[in-house]
Amino acid sequence: MALPVKDQALYWGLAIAVILMTLWALGNVILPFVLGGAIAYVLDPIADRLERLGLSRVASVAVITLVAVIGFILLFLLVIPTLVQQTLQLIETAPALFDRLQTVLTDRFPDLINEGSTIRTQLLAIGEAIQSKGGELFNGVLASALGLINVMVLLVVVPVVAFYLLLDWDNMTAKIDEMLPRDHVGTLRELAAKIDSTLASFIRGQGTVCLVLGSYYAIALMLAGLNFGLVVGFIAGLISFIPYIGALIGGVLAIGLALFQFWGDWLSIGIIAGIFMLGQFFEGNILTPKLVGNSVGLHPVWLLFALSLFGSLFGFVGMLVAVPVAAVIGVLARHGIDKYKASRLYTGLSD
Repeated sequence: MALPVKDQALYWGLAIAVILMTLWALGNVILPFVLGGAIAYVLDPIADRLERLGLSRVASVAVITLVAVIGFILLFLLVIPTLVQQTLQLIETAPALFDRLQTVLTDRFPDLINEGSTIRTQLLAIGEAIQSKGGELFNGVLASALGLINVMVLLVVVPVVAFYLLLDWDNMTAKIDEMLPRDHVGTLRELAAKIDSTLASFIRGQGTVCLVLGSYYAIALMLAGLNFGLVVGFIAGLISFIPYIGALIGGVLAIGLALFQFWGDWLSIGIIAGIFMLGQFFEGNILTPKLVGNSVGLHPVWLLFALSLFGSLFGFVGMLVAVPVAAVIGVLARHGIDKYKASRLYTGLSD
């Protein structure tokens, strides 16, 4: 006999409260385990496919690990130093860019930016703030990332956690399935399958889209001769999971930099704009339909709200779990709506 609804709600509520309290209390302590779990989840389909090709689970994980190590070494040697250098240069160059913007406004609209005017004062303040605060923030993050503990976390703990979780992923999921309440096992498996489908479509699919777009923007902008093209491409690709926002921010930043660098060379400026237009066409018509699909059900506004809420409550760890939690809540909400529409509360007693 199933437990009363009141008792079930109490137990599930307590479980959710314990999870949230754990996130809040442990904070960055569980960061490597969250990252390791996310990496294992993303790589599990690859390991399963290698197993279907005839490799054992251990051999499959070993192949994935070897490829990941080689990729990380190449990334660290070829991309990261240039990215850090361009970011620092962009921060240092910001005041000069705003000075050039001030000059352009002075030439074009002399009445709007007279000596001592509000616009001129604000432009100077923005440039100085970016140089001072932006430099302090970046140097602080860089110094923190280069700390011994964080290096150990990034280079040792996270890969080790991901390796062992990936190795035992199928066993863990089987154990969790055995622990499900037998009265609700069918419903819970159905919900878990929908949640997995949503997460797979969004995290794996959209992650691939972000990687492809970021690489395309960075390479294309650098080939077009745009200064800081790698930084702009990295930013645009990183936030491409929010529809239109990544392209909008990246496009505004790239075209703004192009206006300062190529002023008067309208062909070069048009090429920079064309790069983002082509990227958006490629994303909307090829990448997203093929890799993500239309069944994800995560609205951009819902994503922004989840990122803001969990980021403010739980910090960086909260931002990492915001998307999975948003996906879970979305699936549960749709399930609840379906149950409501099938209930007497919705249909009434006329049936």
